[in-house]
Amino acid sequence: MSDNSVIPPTPTEADYKRDSEGNPLIPDVADPLALFRDWMATAREKELNDSNAMSLATVDGHGRPDVRVVLLKSVGEEGFTFYTNFESAKGEQLKASPHAALGFHWKSLRRQVRVRGSVTSVPEAEADEYFASRAKASRISAIASDQSRPLPSRDVFAQRIDALSEEYDGREDIPRPDNWGGYRVVPESIEFWQDQAFRMHDRLKFTMKNGVWTPERLYP
Repeated sequence: MSDNSVIPPTPTEADYKRDSEGNPLIPDVADPLALFRDWMATAREKELNDSNAMSLATVDGHGRPDVRVVLLKSVGEEGFTFYTNFESAKGEQLKASPHAALGFHWKSLRRQVRVRGSVTSVPEAEADEYFASRAKASRISAIASDQSRPLPSRDVFAQRIDALSEEYDGREDIPRPDNWGGYRVVPESIEFWQDQAFRMHDRLKFTMKNGVWTPERLYP
């Protein structure tokens, strides 16, 4: 028997009026990337933690979906960029099927953005620059980690980090490992969702057609 005691109840009319009434509608704009940057800037002010967190969905070799949360590191005309270990589960899946979907959810703003598109690798020089900008301990951790592979014990990981910390003691020239770099999701569609009272949510979807973004409103 299901136990729903831990699930929040369906909002009441009073809840909707308190929490959703007055939320803005999504403006009619021509450039979804500009709108995304505006929403991200607002999220950075309002969200307490990781406003750039996004769900990354891929598929495995059997066509089964897989999802995890990663951090967006840049966005522009070229796409949405994140970094990871190429030999991780997501790296292997993207190598076999270079397509992905992204999901942003900003709870405090009651907003979502969905992105779908093809995936390309970030140029090595750009990956080098980003890797060098990370905290030294984070760079060492990236080198020490066989991401997504079985870990016999936490002590093994700690020992690797200790050894690398000693090797690079007093140095900042820590090279980016060959199996670590960036991916860029080149958007084919971007959909914006804004919560509204009584489930009358506002949805605006942009689809890339012949090099031009075409917008359309969707029923909630």
